[in-house]
Amino acid sequence: MSRVSTDLLIDRTGSLSPDDSKTHLRFPFRLDRECANLHIEFDYSPKLLEDEERARDLLDAAFELYVEPARRAAARANAERYLPLANLVTVSVDDPNRYRGACHRQDPMQRLRLSAVEATPGLLPGRIEEGEWTLTLSVHAIVTESCSYRLKAWATGEGDE
Repeated sequence: MSRVSTDLLIDRTGSLSPDDSKTHLRFPFRLDRECANLHIEFDYSPKLLEDEERARDLLDAAFELYVEPARRAAARANAERYLPLANLVTVSVDDPNRYRGACHRQDPMQRLRLSAVEATPGLLPGRIEEGEWTLTLSVHAIVTESCSYRLKAWATGEGDE
């Protein structure tokens, strides 16, 4: 008789702050057997900075850093088009031998899957082999005071009972 086995590999929660912007958090895990599928769920919140005054202050600081002085007045006049400001955290995957892709999505709730023959867009299909894997959270921007996340990964495949 056969059954579908499920191996929980990662179930992590945490909190990010603006100081975490432009950093990477790596979550290595060991897969003890070849599997048919690797599933990844990643959620973070809040997505949007609701405080418009704070958002405008952040935009003003960004204009000072990144916009040429002669263009700053125009940037400030069009600041509305950048609102609301949003947190952005993305996921990438490495298997024991190679980079398997990245999901640079704006969606704060992501459901990703890898198998030998198919994968969620942004990821590369291929064997889900035994060995050291790594999930990386790229913290592009945290604009809220804090941002909580949950990262979960599990493997499924046919096993013998």
